[in-house]
Amino acid sequence: MPSDNLKSYLHLHLIVFIWGFTAVLGALITLDALPLVWFRMLFAVGFIAVFLIYKKISLRVSTKTALQFFFAGLIIALHWFTFFKAIKISNISVTLACLSTGAFFTSLLEPILYGKKIVWYEVFFGLLVVFGLYIIFNVEGNYFYGMLIALSSAFLSALFAVINSKFVKEHDPIVISFYELSGGVVFFTFLLLFTHSFSPTFFSLSAKDFIYLMILSSVCTAYAFIASTSIMKFLSPYTVMLTINLEPIYGIILAVIVFKEKERMSFEFYIGAIIILLTVLLNSVIKSYKKRV
Repeated sequence: MPSDNLKSYLHLHLIVFIWGFTAVLGALITLDALPLVWFRMLFAVGFIAVFLIYKKISLRVSTKTALQFFFAGLIIALHWFTFFKAIKISNISVTLACLSTGAFFTSLLEPILYGKKIVWYEVFFGLLVVFGLYIIFNVEGNYFYGMLIALSSAFLSALFAVINSKFVKEHDPIVISFYELSGGVVFFTFLLLFTHSFSPTFFSLSAKDFIYLMILSSVCTAYAFIASTSIMKFLSPYTVMLTINLEPIYGIILAVIVFKEKERMSFEFYIGAIIILLTVLLNSVIKSYKKRV
């Protein structure tokens, strides 16, 4: 029904807005990137577990499948770690601009991992993305290290998306998410144990950090994931893909509102960021058109 489509479209924009707010929360939380991601995943697993019990959804999968989910969980954990690390050492605007290159990395990974044909207009768009990044690197050289970390985060995000695209065709997305986040928690737990990071101080969260972490893990992770899967019943993949590409725009606008001068960048930075974002959006439009004809 049209009313259902409109509600779902508005709901999708709310979800994308929430994802854009994730970067702001990452900057507000005073924890380092590694404990931040560990707490985020741990709390999110708890929230999703409650939802699974409430809906009486079975977690039964084969050992091989569970190990595949855990490996994907390692990738998404590293993506989040590098994402928040980039925010901590640069800022939100730089991180989100670089994260927009995820679509370009996806176009390179799909032919490599699944043998798909190389799409030459994607290569051209990739060059435009590189040009946009070149402008940003030139004018924001003091954030060079942060940009490299953010680009690695974009690559990990693309790798996760490509791998996960196979899983969702055969398994419940909520079950996948539970195993993947659990795998990320297990991996980072071993890492924290190995580096002797667990201590009374580690678990001593300030009231503000705890509140922000609860919002990050419940609203921005568990809720946003579950809600994003449900709206796929009413919206086309093109609409979803195009709207999700607005996340960096929402995030950068929110960052400027919340942090003001700290997030205000040079005019050239925004030119480079616009080139990247428009390239990503144009790529989505062309892909949708080709699927329809």
